[in-house]
Amino acid sequence: MEQGITALNEYVKQESAFAQKILRQAGKVIVGQHHLLERLMVGLLADGHVLLEGVPGLAKTLAVKTLAGTIQARFQRIQFTPDLLPADLVGTLVFDPATNQFHTKKGPIFANFILADEINRAPAKVQSALLEAMQERQVTIGETTFPLDLPFLVLATQNPIEQEGTYPLPEAQVDRFMLKVCVGYPSRSEELQILDAMAKTQPDLTVEPVVSPEEVLHARKVVDQIYLDDKLKEYIVNLVLATRAPGDFNIRIEGMIQYGASPRATINLALAAKAYAFIQGRGYVTPQDVKSIGLEVLQHRIVPSFEAEAEEKTSADLVQQIFAEVEVP
Repeated sequence: MEQGITALNEYVKQESAFAQKILRQAGKVIVGQHHLLERLMVGLLADGHVLLEGVPGLAKTLAVKTLAGTIQARFQRIQFTPDLLPADLVGTLVFDPATNQFHTKKGPIFANFILADEINRAPAKVQSALLEAMQERQVTIGETTFPLDLPFLVLATQNPIEQEGTYPLPEAQVDRFMLKVCVGYPSRSEELQILDAMAKTQPDLTVEPVVSPEEVLHARKVVDQIYLDDKLKEYIVNLVLATRAPGDFNIRIEGMIQYGASPRATINLALAAKAYAFIQGRGYVTPQDVKSIGLEVLQHRIVPSFEAEAEEKTSADLVQQIFAEVEVP
């Protein structure tokens, strides 16, 4: 068993050069924000959509465009606005008078990488139009269902809900995102680097495609092979169960969680931990991998109760408490 894991570790170490190529190329444009780029890579490798939240001006859109630019794949940016219609997203049937027939006009969602920019600017019916594409990797127009090309990834940005002119995302859609990453402000030294690089009328934002879609799909197969010990599987299940019944684990947040995480969270936490281990060049998952990526996987999947809001506890606070108190193998 040990020999098998050692061999797998060496294999993953070689294959993970794929991830470093992308991160190095993206780093030419994105100053700092290593945490953000790493989480985008986790989503790419684990075949999971990513939701980025932060105030305007923190390079959320630029980071997504830069990541897509490092891959030889079709990229489509969709600006979500209050007057956007579902047909503007997925496409529609158009009547041709010459042939007296309808034909399909495909929408911008037919690409490998979709940047759903400011996704919470559009009403719920438009956001819901993404649901089938995100979960099933297919789109239905009229009576015909069209499979989407792989890899297919939705990378969405949103401003915090408190800001004017935004709509809260439906819970069903939020759950379709593997990760929710809260983007923070850069450090002082990073801000000085941003000033040097971007305080120009025409800053250099060009990146070269360094990997192909086939390499992405191959890397995902390698991620699937990464070893996840049975004790870690139990740890992941315990973390998710603790969001539903914290009292069973002696965590004193009883009554503060209205709805816990679904089984989709269990699957996504395991996949994200494997992808994170891959980026680190390891063929096995450690408890620290689960902890490192766990907040982004779970924080958007639990709904705090009124009691939690009264005590000014956010979903992130509750998840961090669960991680602090659930026994680590």
